[in-house]
Amino acid sequence: MPESTYKVIELVGSSPKSWEDAARVAIETAGKSLRDLRVAEINKLDVKVEDGKVVAYRARVQLSFKYIPD
Repeated sequence: MPESTYKVIELVGSSPKSWEDAARVAIETAGKSLRDLRVAEINKLDVKVEDGKVVAYRARVQLSFKYIPD
């Protein structure tokens, strides 16, 4: 296996449905502009609350992708 370098970024996805959907949203959105996505790690889960009710689930995701210098 050849040597590779990966960059890691942190994203926050949000969804009114679930934490899983929030993570999916973050990863799929990043995939529209980044190539060679490799690993996603969920670091934190939280919810947005309004008037005592959960209105959004949020997932903080660290995402790695292959780094190809210019």
